[in-house]
Amino acid sequence: MSKKIYLFCSQGMSTSLLAQKMQDVADAHKMPVTVAAKPHGLLQNIVDEEHPDVIMLGPQVKYLYDETAEKYGQDGTPVILIDSQDYGTMNGERVLKQALLALKKKAQ
Repeated sequence: MSKKIYLFCSQGMSTSLLAQKMQDVADAHKMPVTVAAKPHGLLQNIVDEEHPDVIMLGPQVKYLYDETAEKYGQDGTPVILIDSQDYGTMNGERVLKQALLALKKKAQ
């Protein structure tokens, strides 16, 4: 079963490039993950309807971290703030590793 890693930012535009780089790394390693970028304004609907396994927030919406972690992290769903340096360099591999480590930790 594929794990859903969703990146949220202001419009879902800038994170879509990072999401694609993460998906490329996952595909190259034949990992069963789906990475997608979404606008943070739809966070509630997306969580309710699609139940992402990991919620990642772009640096531009880091002010939403505490509220998001409190609201959606209660059931064990990892809520991660993407490192601004990794975001700036579009380092899909590092950001994907961060998400996968959080999933692994959750499973323990």
